[in-house]
Amino acid sequence: MAQNKRGYTQFENPLHVSGVDQPPSYDASVPHGGLDAGVPVVVPVGPPYPPPTAFGNPMYGQGGSGYPPYPAPGPYITDPHSSGAYEQPLPYEVAMIEPGHSDPPPDYENEQFDGSGLDNKAVRRLFIRKVFAVLSLQLAITCGFVAVFTFEPHVKLFVRKNIWTYWVGYMVFLVPYLVILCCGEFRRKHPWNLVCLSILTLAMSYMVGVISSFYNTDVVMMAIGITVLVCFTVIVFSLQTKYDFTSCYGVLFVCLIVMMFFGILCIFLYNRILDLIYSSLGALIFTCFLAVDTQLLLGNKNLSLNPEEYIFAALNLYLDIIHIFLYLLRIFGRSSS
Repeated sequence: MAQNKRGYTQFENPLHVSGVDQPPSYDASVPHGGLDAGVPVVVPVGPPYPPPTAFGNPMYGQGGSGYPPYPAPGPYITDPHSSGAYEQPLPYEVAMIEPGHSDPPPDYENEQFDGSGLDNKAVRRLFIRKVFAVLSLQLAITCGFVAVFTFEPHVKLFVRKNIWTYWVGYMVFLVPYLVILCCGEFRRKHPWNLVCLSILTLAMSYMVGVISSFYNTDVVMMAIGITVLVCFTVIVFSLQTKYDFTSCYGVLFVCLIVMMFFGILCIFLYNRILDLIYSSLGALIFTCFLAVDTQLLLGNKNLSLNPEEYIFAALNLYLDIIHIFLYLLRIFGRSSS
C-alpha cells in the first residue's frame, strides 16, 4: 500500500501483491513482423481491469479485500501463482490475422466449389445447346434427302430400280454406328467423332430417302408434319416436367425386345392388322425413348449423360426421331393403300 498526495491510502495492483505479473500490452505481445507473417496474435476481447483507485478503500467502508471486482462473467481459470486462492477471468483469445485478408464468409468453400464440373448449370446449358445444334443439322440433311427422293421423279425411279443401293447405305451406316456406340474414347475425340457422325448421317439420310420414294408425296408430307408435331411436343414436355422418365429406361428396353420378337412373328404371319399394330407400337415406344433421351441431357434426373458425350446424345435423339418418322410413314402408307 501507498499514500497519495492527499493522504488517502491507495492499494497496489493485487497481481503484483500475489506475485503475478500483469499481462503484456497488445503492442508488446505482437512480435516484430508478426502481422506480416500470419503468426498468432493476442487480441483483447473483454473489458479491462478497473484502475487501482477503484479497488476499494477500507477507510471509507468500500471493502477491504484489495482485490478488484471484475464484473465480466466467466470463463474463469485459477491463477497458478496464488495456489487457487484467486481466480481471474480469461479476457484474451488467440486469433490469426493476415494483412490484406478479411475473414472468409462461412460458406466460402461451398460457394466456390458448389456446382462445379459436370453439375455446373452453365456447362449443362452449353451441352444442351451443342446437342440440339448438331441434331438440327442432322435433321436438315435428312429432310433434304427426303425432299429430293420424293419430288424428283428421276431419282425416285433410279432408287426403285436399284434397291441394292439401300443395303450399301445400310452397311455404311452400321460401321460408324457401332464405332460410336462401342468406343467411348473415339466418340470424344474431335474431329473424328464429327467425321464419323457425318458419315452415319449421310448413310441414314440416303436410306430414309429410299424408303420415302416408295410412298406417295402426300403420305410423306403428312408423316413429316405429324413427326415434327409429336417430337416438338415430347421434347418440350420432357424438358419442363418434373417427372423422371429416365427411371423407366429398363422397362422401355424390355418393351423394345418384345416388339422385335413381335416383328419377327409378323414376317411369317403377314397381316395388315398385325402390321398396323406393330407400327403403332414402334411409334409409341420410340416416342417414349425420345422423352427418356431428352431428359438424359438435363443432368438432374436419375440417369444423365456426361457433357462430353454430345455426339452420343445427338445420335440417340436423331435415331429416335427417324424411327418415329418411319413408323408413322408405314402407318399412313398402309392406311392409304
